[in-house]
This record gives sequence, C-alpha cells and structure tokens, in this order.
Amino acid sequence: MDPMTDEASQDQAETQSDESDGAPEGGPGRLDPTDWTDFRNQAHQVVDELINRFQEADQGPVWRPIPDQVQENLQSGLPRDAQPLEDVLDEVREDILPYTLGNTHPRFFGWVHGSGTPTGALAEFLAGAMNANTGGRHHAPILVEEQVVGWVRELFGFPDEATGMVVSGTSMATIVGLATARRRTTRGRDRTLGLAHPEGGGQGLVGYATADGHQSIKDAFSLLGLGADALRPVAMLEDGSMDPEALDAAIRRDLDAGLTPFAVVATAGSVTCGAVDDLTRIREVTRQHGLWMHVDGAFGAALKLAPTLAHRLEGIQEADSLAFDFHKWFHVPYEAGFILIRDGALHRATFGGRADYLTSLDEGPAAGDTWPCDLGPELSRGFRAFKVWFTLQHLGANAIGQAVETNCRQARSLARLVRDEAELELLAPADLNIVCFRFHPRVDSDDPLATPLSQDELNELNREVLLELHRRGIAVPSPIRRGDAFGLRVCLCNHRTTGKDLELMVDAVLELGRSLMPVG
Repeated sequence: MDPMTDEASQDQAETQSDESDGAPEGGPGRLDPTDWTDFRNQAHQVVDELINRFQEADQGPVWRPIPDQVQENLQSGLPRDAQPLEDVLDEVREDILPYTLGNTHPRFFGWVHGSGTPTGALAEFLAGAMNANTGGRHHAPILVEEQVVGWVRELFGFPDEATGMVVSGTSMATIVGLATARRRTTRGRDRTLGLAHPEGGGQGLVGYATADGHQSIKDAFSLLGLGADALRPVAMLEDGSMDPEALDAAIRRDLDAGLTPFAVVATAGSVTCGAVDDLTRIREVTRQHGLWMHVDGAFGAALKLAPTLAHRLEGIQEADSLAFDFHKWFHVPYEAGFILIRDGALHRATFGGRADYLTSLDEGPAAGDTWPCDLGPELSRGFRAFKVWFTLQHLGANAIGQAVETNCRQARSLARLVRDEAELELLAPADLNIVCFRFHPRVDSDDPLATPLSQDELNELNREVLLELHRRGIAVPSPIRRGDAFGLRVCLCNHRTTGKDLELMVDAVLELGRSLMPVG
C-alpha cells in the first residue's frame, strides 16, 4: 500500500475520532447541563428560595454557631466525580446558608458590613451568565464600567480627565492610589529602578494618617515597599478626626530630618467612630508642602448621596485620589470597591505599558485606547461594575441617600438611648452612624459596702455580654477598644434596621449585663 495513502487514512481516522470525542451533547469535555429542563426547574426553585430568604431577612437568629459536623463536612477532600446538582444544592441549604455571618439581618451591626439587596443579587446572576473579563478590549461591559466611572466623577465633583476603576475593595483602591502618589514623587523611577536603588527616588518616603486610620493603609505602605513605619500617626481631635495643626507639625519634623513626605491619607468616616476629617483644611496643608491627598472614604463617601449630610465631605472634590466601597453603604453586593484619581495621565503612567499580546487595534474586539488593565495591577477582572450599574439604575442614588440619612438618624437615637440609661456609657462621640458604648453599672453611693467594678472587670463583663448577644443570635455588634475600655460597637449601615431592632438590642444588653454581673 502506498505510504502516503496510509498516512492520509490514519489522519482521517484521527480527525473523525477527535470529532466524535467532542461532538455529542453532554459527552466528555462538555460541562453544560445534559437535561436543560431539569436544570431550569432547579434554578427556578433556588431563585424562589433566595427571594424568600431576602423577604424573611428579619426572621430567626442573626448568627448561628457552626456545628462540628458542618465544619467537618466543609473540610472534605477534592471531589473527583460528579454528583447530582440536587445533592450539591442540598449541601448548600444545610451546611452553608444557615451559617453565614448574618449581615443581611436587620440586627447585624458589626464592623462595616453591607447588607445587600435582591436587586444586587439578581445583577450577580446576570454578570455570572455573561462571564465577562473586564481587563480590557472592546465590549459592552467595558462601556458599563466607563459609565460608572463617569457617575462617580459627577458625584464627587472630579474633573473630566480623572480616571477610575471598580476594584475588589478600598484595600486595593488604597494601593492603587498610593502607588500613583509614589510615582509622582519618584517621577517613575520607582517602577524602573526600584525603591531600594540609590536613584529610585524612594529613600526616606513617609506618609501620614491618624492612629484610627484603617489597617489597609499600613498594609499598602508595606506592599508598596515603603514599610509600615513610614506611615506616621497623626494626633486626633476630640471627635476622632485628624488634627490639621498636628499634621503640619509632623510634616515639618520629617522635612527637618531630611525625609521626603509624599502623601496624607485623610479619612471620611473612620472605622472606629465614624469621624470625618476636615478635608478642606488638610488639603491646604498638603498643598503647602506639595503632598498628595488620598481620601479613605470606605463607607463615609456615601454621605455624598444624602442631601442633609453631603456638606460633611466638603473638600473631597479637591482630593488627588479617593477610595471607597460600593459594597458598604451603597448596598451593592460584595465585592465592589472603587478608586478615583484626579490626574488621569499620571494614573495611566503608573500602571500602563502592555505586552505585545495586548496590542490594541482601531476597531473590533481589540479596540480601545485605555483599558482597565492600564489603570491597575489586574488583567483578569470580573464584571464588578455591573452590580454597581444595575443597583444605581434600579434603585437610584436618591433612595440610597435616604437610607444613609436614616442610618445616621438611628445612630443619634441609639446614642440618646444609651445616655438615658444610667447603666450604659458612651465610649466615643456618636457623630455619624457608629455608636460605641458599654454596660457600666453604677455603684449605690448610699451603700458603704458597694465597690465599683475595676476596668478589667468591666471589660470582662462587656466581653461576656457581647458574646452572649452573638451566641443567642440576638444581635451582632462588634468588639471595640477605646483606650483601656472594651465595649460594643454598633455600625448602622443596614437599610433593613428599624428603631425596634435598636431598642431590642439595648434591652438585651441591660438584661445580660445585670445577669452576668460578678457576685461579691
């Protein structure tokens, strides 16, 4: 037989074999459902169950302890073989959904957790179906993100040349903002030579924030090669905001020591007590010394949506960079942070410079001059901007602003409840939406044998009160330390919370505090 004929026959047989391996619907290598009707029915059931979950968000305990058996189930090894979708969904229903943190419940007050909306959950489903990579290229999801960037510029009064992007959260946004600030100071030598190089421009760089500044600021300094010690703590005023005079003095001390101050991180809503720095005054100080002003508005930036509160952010429009989270007080589902930078050209210079395989064309799917990957470290990016776009389109900025105002009124109401109770004590000013307090029983002055609890005893008592609130699923404030005092921190950024929820929590704190008082 002719060898050429033999080879041709073999090639044809291999081609047919390859085609038969991949062609049958549901065959090896195909991952779509084999029974679309069954999948549709189960998906509809899940949607109904999750809508019920939203509708009944105020039912049951806020948080449940995770049983040992559930923890064991969630430590099993890699599944090698398929199992019915129904079985997987049952595991979700039994082992995961009942034991989430509880931040969709109206009495979840811990840390600064967003409570989400059904609208946002629907957006997540739609985004998952699109499976868009928004690192770049020319497709509608990129235009959606550009529209969101335009909305943010409009909201905060930034110029048209400002650039921005949706990121995982304020932690990443802070890194992007401070990296841009670093480049301005080093004139880009940090990117090519490195900070350690004698000509890299990074020697002696220092920045400033208050001691109440978010942990992510220190982390950003570390990750950017500056070192956490290069972040100088600035003294605070009584309300917890940065002292502009202390900032000016700290900058002058470092200049006299031969260091290079380059950035100030101002706070719009501190995580401890909700303090807002005087952004206008801090801007004056940074301009006087030629420093970059970055604003951490993780949750407080949402004040801009509230007509009666927006004035608290006066000066934010003059910031060099702004970081905040849509997934907190804007009520967009996790994760959705944002970074906005005034000098778009500097922003692009900090991260731009694509490899050959990312070359742009004049038209088609490879079109586009500036892609999101030119503005940050991520090339593969989920379509986070969609849930922001979808939420704002459906609910509107005004409705979200009203929710922000409601939470601030609730905080003032809670602070009054605390002040009116002789056995409760405020630990910090309640100026925005955060109330820090503790159970503090008063000693009967007419009883000569009565002795006040020591600080350690008070701290332990309040620790037990907090744990019991959690264990019983009554409410979830978070722990807080103010100086030597341990207390309960209530952060109100939950649109489902009512006045009755706050009264119930206060009553529970009083009841638990009295019942847990040390004897003797």
